[in-house]
Amino acid sequence: MTTSTTSPPHGGPAGSGAARSGRAARLLRGRPEDARWVRPSFLALLLATTLLYVWNLDASGYANSFYSAAAQAGSESWKAFFFGSSDAANSITVDKPPAALWPMALSVRFFGLGSWQILLPEVLMGVATVAVLCAAVRRSFGAAAGLIAGAALALTPVAALMFRFNNPDALLALLMTVAVYCVLRALEGARTKWLVWAGVAVGIAFLTKTLQAFLILPPLALVYAVCAPTTLLRRLGQLALAAVAVVVSAGWWVAIVELWPTASRPYIGGSQTNSFLELTFGYNGLGRINGNETGSVGGGGGGRGGGGWGETGIDRMFNDTIGGQISWLLPAALLLLVAGLVLTRRAGRTDTARAAFLVWGGSLLITTAIFSFMAGIFHEYYTVALAPCIAALVGMGATVLWEERAELVWSAVLAGTVAVTAWWSYTLLGRSADYLPWLRQVVLIGGLVAAVGLLLAGRAGRTLALGAAGLGLAVSLAGPVAYSLTTVSEGHAGSIVTAGPAVAGGRGGPGGGGPGGGDGMRMQPPGQGGQVPGQAQGQGQGQGPAQGQGQGPQGGPPGGAGQLPPGGGPGTLPGTDGRTGRGAQDGSGRGGGTGGLLNGASVDAETEAALKDNAEDYTWVAAAIGSQNAASYQLATEQPVMPIGGFNGSDPSPTLAQFKQYVAEGKIHYFIAGMGGGPGAGGGSEITSWVEETFTEVTVGGTTLYDLTDEK
Repeated sequence: MTTSTTSPPHGGPAGSGAARSGRAARLLRGRPEDARWVRPSFLALLLATTLLYVWNLDASGYANSFYSAAAQAGSESWKAFFFGSSDAANSITVDKPPAALWPMALSVRFFGLGSWQILLPEVLMGVATVAVLCAAVRRSFGAAAGLIAGAALALTPVAALMFRFNNPDALLALLMTVAVYCVLRALEGARTKWLVWAGVAVGIAFLTKTLQAFLILPPLALVYAVCAPTTLLRRLGQLALAAVAVVVSAGWWVAIVELWPTASRPYIGGSQTNSFLELTFGYNGLGRINGNETGSVGGGGGGRGGGGWGETGIDRMFNDTIGGQISWLLPAALLLLVAGLVLTRRAGRTDTARAAFLVWGGSLLITTAIFSFMAGIFHEYYTVALAPCIAALVGMGATVLWEERAELVWSAVLAGTVAVTAWWSYTLLGRSADYLPWLRQVVLIGGLVAAVGLLLAGRAGRTLALGAAGLGLAVSLAGPVAYSLTTVSEGHAGSIVTAGPAVAGGRGGPGGGGPGGGDGMRMQPPGQGGQVPGQAQGQGQGQGPAQGQGQGPQGGPPGGAGQLPPGGGPGTLPGTDGRTGRGAQDGSGRGGGTGGLLNGASVDAETEAALKDNAEDYTWVAAAIGSQNAASYQLATEQPVMPIGGFNGSDPSPTLAQFKQYVAEGKIHYFIAGMGGGPGAGGGSEITSWVEETFTEVTVGGTTLYDLTDEK
């Protein structure tokens, strides 16, 4: 194991041709001590990651229209940009802080609204995460370890999904990786600067996805407190400074929002008292742990346990729904973590290799434990937070064992790790019976052959040993590669998305579980008919493999694809072709102008034209129950649409009195009918009833509207 050093500065006047050519040469050559293959391999990895993630990118259209609409709003209004508002008129925010929206909003502001403008920033975050992970691992374990870790991360199926999708998880994964990198740099020489930068990264991550950013703080702080090469008093002082950096980098925005007069800022979406602190510690915080999520899609009040969001328990990351997203290399990572700690057990307190195993391993274990036992809302894509940790441990552990292969015990551990990985890949691939059946056989046989070769690696020639290692790496990554290629070949839209093919017992497979039932979020390429797995029909019956009956936003936790309003049928999501805003089916079974709690709505040309007519005369061209429903119309018209009740349709914003006042002042043109609000959406139901009793119903295209300027 080697620790890299930074290359010396090169002379020459700033901006001169010689300096520029020197910088270009260093970019291609890398550090002076690097082998010739190192830098080209690193650049090739980043290029391949970029090409993988941009392939077929616009097939997902606006992806999660909830966040895309907020990005569109932020591109039109700096106030909406700052608060993370769902609409440019600032009626309500999304149910997260706004940091993840800012790159998308700036992209849309500069380049216009479209699929690429929304999703390309996520791709760049994915490539940056791979680069940072490579840099973090190679510092103590060499270039080969860094490249293995980077490739393992890039090819993790849930990473291939989320680094092409516009949920906050892409930025969160990047910032968490940056935080670990900075802590590892700080550990090399007790460098206060790097520890403070780690605190800044965690603080910005809090502004991305609130308390999830703090999950890895305990192992980071504990490892630094024990292993940093300086006195205990100085270590504690440095950690205190890092804590201040976390508070300042996260708290400035929170303080402004909490002190801002509520009458002149948007309502805090996801809260019941218009408070970001309530949102942080309730719906987005402790509620995720204990299931008491007031205002959630489950209606709040707890009592859901893990049943509504999948079974909890120590095996959750390996189950039918989640296993194929993240767990391909998880057994290997755990085995290699133990091996790495055993191999470094006699190292000194400040050994950077052991500290790296402790930091990455501690982050993996604590995050996995929380995900495994949290009783509240849990989606499969959350597991992208585990991907950098798993990839780092695989790269580090495999390299350490390779260096010790001359000893039979360690060559046996390396061989066993490959065999276990091959067996687990064989198991995961078998959960999709019709998915590349030949591949699982190849993986199992190849893994066993590689294991035998690695067992003999210390006694065989270098060529045979390298061949066995290469075969073992290829076999270990074959399953994730197949799942990732399947993922990028499909479009994904809505609020619950999964990578890879449909699996038995998972979303889109027989007995699809959890709210939303079947996957129902994969989008067919434009022009293709038929149904996608889990697509709904009629009144919320899961059609196809899922065959699940469920309640949708009209009451109770959603299952199947949700209960639809009368007339609901197959529909399309705006923006699915990345240009016109129309094209691919979302598989939700919603259409005809109606939307849903987890999916967007179809918007026909007649409705779009009606909403755009005299749009400048109104603050909001329309209002609709639920953010996903409203977002579709906002993205189609690029005009503010008020999402009544926020994401779940259950936030008390606006109240009936406030809505009546807006109507009296002529601020809202239309009310879009079709959705009754989420569970417990009393305000939305009251508004719907009042509108139906007071105003004239009109049908435009396939959409039922109420003209709020035309009383009965």
